[in-house]
Amino acid sequence: MFLLVAGHQGSGGTGDGGAGDGDGSESASGGASGDIPEDASGGADIPADISAHARAARRVRGRVLKATGLVLAGALVLGAGAASWAYWRLNDNIRSVDINGALGDDRPAKAPDTPSSDASAPAPTSPAGPLNILVLGSDSRDGAENRELGGGAGARADTGARADTAMVVHLDAGRTGATVVSIPRDTLVDRPACPLPDGGATRPVRGAMFNSAYAVGGPVCAVKTVESFTEVRMDHYVEIDFAGFRDLVDTLGGVTVTTDEDIDDERSRLRLEAGTHHLDGTDALALARTRYGVGDGSDLGRIGLQHRLVKALLERIAEQDLLSDPVKLYEAADALTGGLTTDTGLDSLSELVGFGRSLKDLTPAGVTTLTLPVRPAPWDGNRVVPDEPEAGELWASLR
Repeated sequence: MFLLVAGHQGSGGTGDGGAGDGDGSESASGGASGDIPEDASGGADIPADISAHARAARRVRGRVLKATGLVLAGALVLGAGAASWAYWRLNDNIRSVDINGALGDDRPAKAPDTPSSDASAPAPTSPAGPLNILVLGSDSRDGAENRELGGGAGARADTGARADTAMVVHLDAGRTGATVVSIPRDTLVDRPACPLPDGGATRPVRGAMFNSAYAVGGPVCAVKTVESFTEVRMDHYVEIDFAGFRDLVDTLGGVTVTTDEDIDDERSRLRLEAGTHHLDGTDALALARTRYGVGDGSDLGRIGLQHRLVKALLERIAEQDLLSDPVKLYEAADALTGGLTTDTGLDSLSELVGFGRSLKDLTPAGVTTLTLPVRPAPWDGNRVVPDEPEAGELWASLR
């Protein structure tokens, strides 16, 4: 941009029409000869006062063009700096955990890639194989915003955050379909020994509540526990906290959700009459957390509401042409990454953007939401256990 303006300045210095007259009025050095060109009618000399005025005008115009060039050059530098700052900010927002390094090779096998059967077909622009991602919603108390939104409410001081929501998201090889399987937090599973950052390990426990894995061993133990009882390899890990979810919904302009019954839940601070509602981020978060205000008060009722929220979010994102609105795109990315923790395979903005682009053909209609088949635990009516063989068949379909 600056170079174009500077070039214009150089040619402008020859006077109006100097580049197009073609009569050799410029000196050999390329500058103006100092004479005013003759007019086309007769070549009469222009009076000296007019000539002086024209020369002054050219000098002013030259200074204006030079100043314009400098301003545009400065804007270009500032624009590049702002872009770099924005990238650094978003990149710095993302927290990550080295799941692969912590768990090593004692894990289920990765799903095989599924290359095209047509050898002449171009290489795919998205990963060729299916992916399984463990997505957790954390009730972290980290930060004033999360505490204000109820993060960590009811958790013991020694357990910190819990996995308030857990979903295994299976993306098919073509990235045109997805299956979202919710795991009730009250599901009793065998929790394996999990490595800890200090080099130690948690002790294995039979019949532990599923969400206790995150409480005692963080993301690494959550992934290890899911892989242990599903025998499905988790290719990625994504966690979003209360504030991040709220901010994302607000940035998208809210979501529209229909409820089949009145909701009055003091714990989630949500009161809604049955019907269709457009929810802001705070109310959408409350809906995701609502448990005691719907159905029998179990986690299964909450999961049903969460599935409606998933579809509502996907529909809202599909409605927003984020890529054509840089400001909106930045706001959405800032809201999302501000409350995000991932594995090291998704811990940079470029990796997240590449992953997002691979989902360009995934529509809300292509997403199926399911709940892990469960039944009441024989020894505890307030807990559930996987219902076999249906649960095993579901996990087998995702391998």
